[in-house]
Amino acid sequence: MTVSLQEAQSAGRHAAVPPGSLFRQIYAPRAFDGLAYSMSTYAMPLVVLATTGSASLTGLAFALEWIPRVAAFGFAGALVDRSGAAIVSFLASLARALLVAGAAAALIALPPGTVETVTVMALAAVTGALTQFSFIANEAVGAVVSRRTDGQAHKVQSVLVGIDQTATVIGPALGGVLLLTGPTLMLACLSVLSFLSAALALQTPPTPLRAVRHGGPAPGGGLRGGWQTLRLLPSLRRLVAGLACSNLMLGLLQSASPVLVEDRFGHSPAAAGALWSIAAALTLAAVACCRAGLDRLGLWGIGVISAFVAAAACLAVPQAHSYPGYVALVALFMAADGGLTVVLRTLRSQVIPPAAFGTTLSLTVLFLLLPFPVAGVLLALTPPPCLNGLIGACAVLQALALLVTFLRLRNDPILRAGTSPARQEAA
Repeated sequence: MTVSLQEAQSAGRHAAVPPGSLFRQIYAPRAFDGLAYSMSTYAMPLVVLATTGSASLTGLAFALEWIPRVAAFGFAGALVDRSGAAIVSFLASLARALLVAGAAAALIALPPGTVETVTVMALAAVTGALTQFSFIANEAVGAVVSRRTDGQAHKVQSVLVGIDQTATVIGPALGGVLLLTGPTLMLACLSVLSFLSAALALQTPPTPLRAVRHGGPAPGGGLRGGWQTLRLLPSLRRLVAGLACSNLMLGLLQSASPVLVEDRFGHSPAAAGALWSIAAALTLAAVACCRAGLDRLGLWGIGVISAFVAAAACLAVPQAHSYPGYVALVALFMAADGGLTVVLRTLRSQVIPPAAFGTTLSLTVLFLLLPFPVAGVLLALTPPPCLNGLIGACAVLQALALLVTFLRLRNDPILRAGTSPARQEAA
């Protein structure tokens, strides 16, 4: 997931960046917020399952977590433009910390039943929205600082990508281990991480509102302007459509994995969290391999290989009869999805006109996020005995979508080329 360049530039004009080392400016805040982000995304469905014991409610909670995130995307960027990235990051992290701490205390006092269920469902929805606000704000601060490092922006961004992936390795496993003692300890840890993220955001002074009014988005921009540009870029439009179908499969596996790991394979929440940590570690290695292979194979070659591996892994998931086999297939899919992400980011950077980059990027991100709440709704509506059939149907849809996508892109000159700038941009 990325934030629009226009949003980052706008925040860069108006957000004051604190003096001091890069570690204090962006790396430490990004690390704490990244851990909170990964725990919110991957461990919150585990909290719902541990509290309610219901697969349908787990799927509904996943949808409730992602719907506010999708809805908040445009508003969060506009708020960063108006008020500055630092204050948005501080307020979102502080609100999440207080909310999660209150929910942890409430779960201790509440008896099992409807009120407890409503509490964890509401918590999933609100933390999803707040996490999106803090993520976009931290992305904006990272873009501001990287542009002020005298030609070292790519190194700063590489470190930020490494921090995000490391958080994805640690966060789910940490959340799963903490859940072994119940949801309270995991929520307490999430609250502490959010408090630390908020405290570090205080180092950036607030932004005067009057300064924000200069250089804002042009009239007629926004998602409508992005759609007008995307219509003129068939290669990008086709790739986004194919990856949106792949994200439906990704969202389904994210929301269904707690149910499969605990109910079908008989493992603990710690095993469900470790699944995504293993997948993230393999994704790090896969992305490095893809970057190294771009010059020789080109974007189309990397994309085809990644699409084939992703489709094959997902088609085999319904036949997985053991936890190690399931982990291997999901990790393989995630690694291939990392390769597809490299292709998307590189193509996007090369074909979108600079004047329309921000609005078009926002729209592509929105299209890629929409399948996640849909996946949660599908899981909520599917009886547990039919879950394998749902996964298989989504895997077939994903395979067909990726096949059609790369067949239609096989003669695209940019995708057929392997260039050094592409590799740098993909970082």
